[in-house]
Amino acid sequence: MYQILSRIAEGLARALALVGGAVLVGIIALTCVSIIGRVFVPLDIGIGPIRGIYDITEIAMATAVFAFLPWAQIREAHARVDLFEPRFPLRLNRLLDLLFNIAMAFVAGFGTWRLYLGMMDKYSYGETTLIAQIPVWQGYAASLVGACGFVIVSLFCALRAARRLAGIEDHA
Repeated sequence: MYQILSRIAEGLARALALVGGAVLVGIIALTCVSIIGRVFVPLDIGIGPIRGIYDITEIAMATAVFAFLPWAQIREAHARVDLFEPRFPLRLNRLLDLLFNIAMAFVAGFGTWRLYLGMMDKYSYGETTLIAQIPVWQGYAASLVGACGFVIVSLFCALRAARRLAGIEDHA
């Protein structure tokens, strides 16, 4: 059962990271097109920058950041201060790792809940971005996909840390 959960968490984190990467590549492409469009403005031939590129970039960056969080969690790549880790016994380090993962799962869940409430608030008021008039709730919804993945992966990582503390090694 654990191996199945491990594959699911790893696959979810990988898929979201790939989506996040694709979003970043899309931002780069749109930015380049917009910049090239600015070159043609003085020629007055009807080609110009992309309207609302800042709005699009802002939404896409938030989406990408949330999409990368599960990958960082599954790979244990979040910033850590491990100044005393070499001096602590292995069992204490594993206990601290479990506590960290439980705390991260709590933060992920709390943040996802608040992101959902923010999305519902933006949706109910019909707020849009200033230039492109994109409904703001859509950016929240796109970010919510990565945030939900972050919760799932964080819960798995807490399970993984608990197994390590119990002395059950991963055989994946």
